[in-house]
Amino acid sequence: MRSDQIKKGLQRGPHRSLLKATGLSDADIRRPFIAVVNSYTDIIPGHIHLDAVGHLIACHIRAAGGTPFVFNTIGVCDGLAMGHRGMKYSLASRELIADCVETMCEAHCFDAMICIPNCDKITPGMLMASLRINVPTIFVSGGPMEAGRVDGRDVDLIDQFYAVAQQTIGKMSARKVKQFEANTCPTCGSCSGLFTANSMNCLCEAIGIALPGNGTCLATSPVRTGLYIEAARRIVTMASQWVRGGSRKTFPMLPRRIMTKKAFANAFILDMAMGGSSNTVLHLLAMANEAGVPFSLDDIDRISKRTPNICRVAPSSTPEGKSYHIQDIHKAGGVHTILGQLAADKPNLLHAQAATVTGKTLGQNINAWSLRARRVRPAVKTFYRRGSQPTGRNVTAVRLMLMADDVLPNGKRIHPPAIRKTFIGNDRFPPRTGRRIDALDVIRPVDNAFTKRGGLVILRGNIARNGAIVKLAGLDPTMYRFAGKARICESQEDACEAILAGRIKPGDVVVIRNEGPKGGPGMQEMLAPTSYMKGLGLYDKCYMITDGRYSGGTSGPCIGHVAPEAASAGEIGLLKNGDLIEIDILTGKLNAKVSAAEFARRRKRFKPRPPQIRHGALGRYAAHATSADTGAVLDWPGKNT
Repeated sequence: MRSDQIKKGLQRGPHRSLLKATGLSDADIRRPFIAVVNSYTDIIPGHIHLDAVGHLIACHIRAAGGTPFVFNTIGVCDGLAMGHRGMKYSLASRELIADCVETMCEAHCFDAMICIPNCDKITPGMLMASLRINVPTIFVSGGPMEAGRVDGRDVDLIDQFYAVAQQTIGKMSARKVKQFEANTCPTCGSCSGLFTANSMNCLCEAIGIALPGNGTCLATSPVRTGLYIEAARRIVTMASQWVRGGSRKTFPMLPRRIMTKKAFANAFILDMAMGGSSNTVLHLLAMANEAGVPFSLDDIDRISKRTPNICRVAPSSTPEGKSYHIQDIHKAGGVHTILGQLAADKPNLLHAQAATVTGKTLGQNINAWSLRARRVRPAVKTFYRRGSQPTGRNVTAVRLMLMADDVLPNGKRIHPPAIRKTFIGNDRFPPRTGRRIDALDVIRPVDNAFTKRGGLVILRGNIARNGAIVKLAGLDPTMYRFAGKARICESQEDACEAILAGRIKPGDVVVIRNEGPKGGPGMQEMLAPTSYMKGLGLYDKCYMITDGRYSGGTSGPCIGHVAPEAASAGEIGLLKNGDLIEIDILTGKLNAKVSAAEFARRRKRFKPRPPQIRHGALGRYAAHATSADTGAVLDWPGKNT
């Protein structure tokens, strides 16, 4: 086995001494070494319970015949980093996380790993690392947060951002904003809409690296505990199978053999069907780069054109104004029911033979886990019903719930039934009766799709030669075609000042530049200016264009990821106030009414803004980051040669 490099033979006696100093026996050392790659931190609500999750998974790995080793990565919460210098570090942290996981697993020769991410850049960072290391791997995230409740309606963190913007411009009382503050994030878990965290955790199911239910089962549900236990047992089985005779060329369940071009296509098909965060494009392109899989914006564009958008989740809403959250998606059948609906209505769309960590194909998983399959097992119905029920458990209650299923190395439960019942707390935290939903509205048949094409659209034109992205799922049809004069803002802060000062008028196109991977640096999210635009009633009267990116919680007329960026002498950096910008979402066009000759004249006089940060992690990222259309990954001379 791979771990024999640090534990087998006479020369590894010192290594075994070090291992025994941690409490391992000779029997433990003979077993497969399995990394439990955790991301616990007590500053992120999506990660605050992961200490208990990691402990539970380690217990069940040991009981199943593996030897677990737990370590943590860093984690940046985009919500907490929003609106200040910290947001510049968010995307760059993805590369650091990938490097840290690779370093730990390669230095200690682990035979397999189980990754426990949840929020923002942690999931893609770990996915990138898994493709570098290429040992048996399963992803099992910490699960989504319950939606909050204000004035009888479900709300989420983005509602709080909008409430703050409303108070800033005098349209909401401080008391009402405090009510949102107290209720929009009621439990632990990743924020409750289809923002970047939940988008990526759902895509892990479609790409085949996670078990069914990973992206949608609530963090507060006892049902999710079963998912952790199953993942722990499954990774030991996979590791044992690989040790007994697999190789990187033949073993079918290694990350690079699972995450093939067809698997990436499946992930993007789900993304388009759900209308996920535009950040997923950055992350999946970065993963494809690590996997050596040729995948580009052109591939994504082709998938978008043939994949209907059949699911609308907050921050997007239905044409009737209904807002659904991840718990509603789980109640309606989760990711595999979405995929099952697509497979039934468009049989040649998905690559159903793609491999997954379950040991079955994606098509077999769909048949077993879709609520719209011909035969649905009672256990599957229970899984979706109970896993979507809000309970209001706080983080202490969730930790106790997870502790209830701790086991000894021999597999026997530590706690007797009476104590386990107390820990799970069914009496203190009874499931609340969730609102009634129409499952056929939450996940629509293709003949009743919200749009015939996917929830994300690739745009190109003379100010986006290498592409740009808009979230169609969050866009009013009246904004599909638009023309307006450019209002140039040299940074996000410049844009916020212009919006609040009243300099942005209906019909304008707000251009925010110098916010790309190199120029920012770090490609920060533009949630503050979009919140102010919405609060001022300009959201359906103006467009916003940036070489930066948007929060997964953004919806509306917002075009991001413009490439090349201004710092790389892209045409977005050559625009002037008053230039006419023409946008056609249906044909995928983004152009300025500026001639090639005029752009050439402007380019001769153009001087990119000097780098804002030259030292530390951001200085390194700015010096080596590629364009958004290639995933904003790090590159350097001689890489991959």
